[in-house]
Amino acid sequence: MRLIIENIDTPTGPMQLATDDAGRLRALEWVDLKARRARLLKRQYAGAQLQLDERAPFSDAHARLTDYFAGDLKAVDGIVVAFGGTVFQQEVWTALRQITLGKTISYGELASRINRPKAVRAVGLANGANAIGIVVPCHRVIGQNGKLTGYGGGLERKKWLLVHEGAISAELV
Repeated sequence: MRLIIENIDTPTGPMQLATDDAGRLRALEWVDLKARRARLLKRQYAGAQLQLDERAPFSDAHARLTDYFAGDLKAVDGIVVAFGGTVFQQEVWTALRQITLGKTISYGELASRINRPKAVRAVGLANGANAIGIVVPCHRVIGQNGKLTGYGGGLERKKWLLVHEGAISAELV
């Protein structure tokens, strides 16, 4: 499988996105976390031969992400994605895209939304294995007590994204 890598500058640091030949977003990660992206892609596409080709920005995903960071928060809703991973992970990631912009939910609520209320830990693991952050908004999932919990991109970036989306107030962070 060939993935096209594009660089994007963001207020949270430089990122790279990976799209396939059909233009579907397969991965999005900060440059300082390239090793994490490689690990997630390897797990999700186990057995697949991945070829990464770096190109100048041209994809729809790149344009929409640029718009998102510039303030058009709904721009990412139209990005077409494709997941690897297990059926369960895909179920969780699909549910993540249904979280309303400007809102947060708990891991327990996410588990309930996929009709697996006792699978809170498994939902957390699937959330952490998401290779398409921001577009598949795992940052919108918080602890049952309302506290911000782990985020692959770091808690400071999670806070920034939630403030940017209006889910939390800048004064509270």
